[in-house]
Amino acid sequence: MFINVAQNGKWELNTPQIMGIINVTHDSFYENSRAKSIAGLLTKATQMISEGAQILDIGAQSTRPGAEIINTATELANLIPYVEALKNQFPKQLISIDTFNPIVAEHALNAGAHIINDISGASFDTKILEVVSKYKAGYIAMHITGNQMTMHQIENRSDIISAIIDYMEMKKELLASFGIENWVMDPGFGFGKTVQENFDIVKRLHELKVLHLPILLGVSRKSSIYKTLGIGPADALNGTTVLNTLGLMNGASILRVHDVKEAKQIIELLPYLQ
Repeated sequence: MFINVAQNGKWELNTPQIMGIINVTHDSFYENSRAKSIAGLLTKATQMISEGAQILDIGAQSTRPGAEIINTATELANLIPYVEALKNQFPKQLISIDTFNPIVAEHALNAGAHIINDISGASFDTKILEVVSKYKAGYIAMHITGNQMTMHQIENRSDIISAIIDYMEMKKELLASFGIENWVMDPGFGFGKTVQENFDIVKRLHELKVLHLPILLGVSRKSSIYKTLGIGPADALNGTTVLNTLGLMNGASILRVHDVKEAKQIIELLPYLQ
């Protein structure tokens, strides 16, 4: 399928896609994902594109547990120069913005971005959907519970997959009310879930296909992997590859990753495993 995105672009999702993560924050949990200058951003982007990333996801607000929620002015100041530089250097590259702030989303789309990757699924501020609709941007809605301060707290529930399906069904109705019909769901691996629930998401990802939405899987180097293995994020690539492989086999359309080359290799091997 194709999703129309801002800047008159198209997002092709007929084959598995790779979204490369570049953070312009000082406190993202994986240090190697951070671009500390525009030159650093462009170096990372060049490498990721050459290795096969169809989308680059840029974020200026860390959402790791305990991260500071920065104000709008700071997020804009940290983000927009990077978006403009990326757009100038790679005018045809799909750019996604990792934000839940509608003002930041609008400025980023004006600067040349195409997709809004919203961890809140508009739960924090529905005005972000007005922006997405206005610019005909691509949109990714993640499963989350709580608010900006409580989104990593774990709720009691009997079945994580049923909870995600119910949540996304409500989001379908909400997004449709803003004229947004074609969008991508993210089950929210690592956000307010137990370790077992995170692994259940990967094992049972195919059950989410009842929603008839493309699925983004974002497991890259997250704590459920590295804490289970007794290591740190820097050593969690192998575990990430295992989960990404299972995710693709169970129906993921997009892998959001720090390590593009390794994700591309999974996709190249996948036809031989099916």
